[in-house]
Amino acid sequence: MLSIVVLISVGLLFLSFILTFFIKQIASRLSIIDIPNERSSHKTPTPRGGGLAIVISWYIGITMLFYFNLIESYLFYALLSGIILAIVSLIDDVIDLPPVVRLLAQITTAVLAFISLNGIDPIQIFGFAMNIKFIVYPVVIIGMVWFINLYNFLDGIDGYVSIEAILVSAILFIFSGNSILLILIACVFGFLIWNWPKAKIFMGDVGSTQLGFILVVLGIYFHNQQQFSILQWFILTSPFWFDATFTLFRRWRNKEKLSQAHKKHAYQRIVQAGFSHFKTDLYLIIINIIILGLVYGAYYYPKFDLLFLLAAILFLYGIVRWVDQRKEFS
Repeated sequence: MLSIVVLISVGLLFLSFILTFFIKQIASRLSIIDIPNERSSHKTPTPRGGGLAIVISWYIGITMLFYFNLIESYLFYALLSGIILAIVSLIDDVIDLPPVVRLLAQITTAVLAFISLNGIDPIQIFGFAMNIKFIVYPVVIIGMVWFINLYNFLDGIDGYVSIEAILVSAILFIFSGNSILLILIACVFGFLIWNWPKAKIFMGDVGSTQLGFILVVLGIYFHNQQQFSILQWFILTSPFWFDATFTLFRRWRNKEKLSQAHKKHAYQRIVQAGFSHFKTDLYLIIINIIILGLVYGAYYYPKFDLLFLLAAILFLYGIVRWVDQRKEFS
């Protein structure tokens, strides 16, 4: 069966690559363009919406896995609920929908996926199981919506979110061996070829929100399968959620208007300090390699998950303070 998955993955990589090219042409003709402004990390008007290539390839891929009985039906339906998010995000890329419409789509998608996954199994902390559903379930759904949004927030420089999705998927594949991760890597890589610095097209909300959704659904799925706990998933994805969450906290502390667009994330400020998009992407890869060491520790010593998570947070906090020295937060 692995040979079938490899063939499907290769085909999806080429499909994603070709679709991105055609979407780039269509976006240019329809003037679906990102125009640089004072909050941009780019200087050249660039077509957006290329993430649609990832979305189309992805849903073709998981449908093929479903056809060959290579994916559990409940996981397939959980991921399929992301179509709602994809449609609304694509429309938003074209005409800028009100925030409440986007939020309702994200909540609906998260709830449907969570129900399809049959919720989340008890979370083990220092050997004790957290199983208070009326507390855990709402928190997890809110967390799903937050991860969808933060993944979108960090889509600000060439290749950044694509590289993170590929790295997270590759590491999850190492631990789980699940073929669905090869499908995801292939779909993202086909787009990344066009999005690599200097980007020819941007992902847009349709791609970034979908990747955030896919990764958080897979995190819950592997936790329930007892292959990779949700706390280990938190460590693995910490380079993204820490930057987004800590930046939000600092803006709240400064009494800034949180709904207002900005460019204060650590990855944005390091670019403002003079680092190229390519160099910033390279630092992201190095950071993930270091985080992988903590993931291994948490995986083989699960009773100490929280300690490894704390180590990841302290490590990432140190990086943010290093960025602060090069470009002040204010």
